[in-house]
Amino acid sequence: MSRRADLTVRGAGVLGLSVAWEALRRGLRARVVDPGGPGAGASGGVVGALSPLPPDGWDEGRALQLEALMMAPAWWAGAAAAGGADPGYARTGRLMPLPDEAAVARARRRGAEAARRGWAWEVVEAGGPLAPLSPTGLLARDALAARVDPRRAVAALVAAIRARGGEVVAEAPEEGIVVEATGAAGLAARGLGGGVKGQAARLRLPGVEREPQAYAGGLYVVPHADGTVAVGSTSEAEWVSEGPDGLLDDVVARARALVPALAAAPVLERWAGLRPRARGGRMVLGEAAPGRWVANGAFRTGFALAPLAARLLLDALEGRGAVPASWRPPP
Repeated sequence: MSRRADLTVRGAGVLGLSVAWEALRRGLRARVVDPGGPGAGASGGVVGALSPLPPDGWDEGRALQLEALMMAPAWWAGAAAAGGADPGYARTGRLMPLPDEAAVARARRRGAEAARRGWAWEVVEAGGPLAPLSPTGLLARDALAARVDPRRAVAALVAAIRARGGEVVAEAPEEGIVVEATGAAGLAARGLGGGVKGQAARLRLPGVEREPQAYAGGLYVVPHADGTVAVGSTSEAEWVSEGPDGLLDDVVARARALVPALAAAPVLERWAGLRPRARGGRMVLGEAAPGRWVANGAFRTGFALAPLAARLLLDALEGRGAVPASWRPPP
């Protein structure tokens, strides 16, 4: 970059790239620095599920997630238009099995709550090429859920940043305000949290590219535009020394049991990594020290929350608003 950066972002995952892209959109000069390259951490996974929390028990966290999901179509379309790269975004919805009558009744109550908030959460009959099995023959359908292809989304943000005159580099001195978006290692270094193991796989199954994703018991099944279906799970367990394959085999087996269409789908790729989880399970966003800000800890919701997190952080930097209290770093 020929001119001094107004903003140096450390970490080229989805949060760091989103902060830089938002800064450039506002006319600031931004540089992203990551020795591992874009998407080297949790953002280089394969699942890409963007889905809301259940609408009952409404709180600030649910409201923020809803706001982020509502702004996602325009956000990703803007990045794609700027850089010419497709992030693989589509709002395809989500299907969840309802195991008994109590679950059906709960889903109907959630539907009423969701309708008050502006989206559809309804009970439907089980069916469709990628539908999960359900003991009751009924599914909860969440119409707000969407997907991105994580690696294509990272590439789209990099392309947009560079098209607007920003930099994404392996090494550079810190200039201007510094934003730390360095994932699990960054959380641990500041004593704000750490990493939680996640594992995923890509299976080949063409013909279901626009089908809803499926979800049950912490297991995600997400079809993508390239004819693959990603399956994944994140657990509270720490990383295990024997590696991911045994646990990932279990994830794939569970996915095939949940969605019969996956029974013969070949596994193309396996992935495992640490997802950054802040203490309390919430995003950490805001000024941690004079001139140093943090955007980290989104755990399973990084791609879902990134557009809103970037906007809120830049609003706070420019004195146009404040980061929600529940997301601010501890004093």
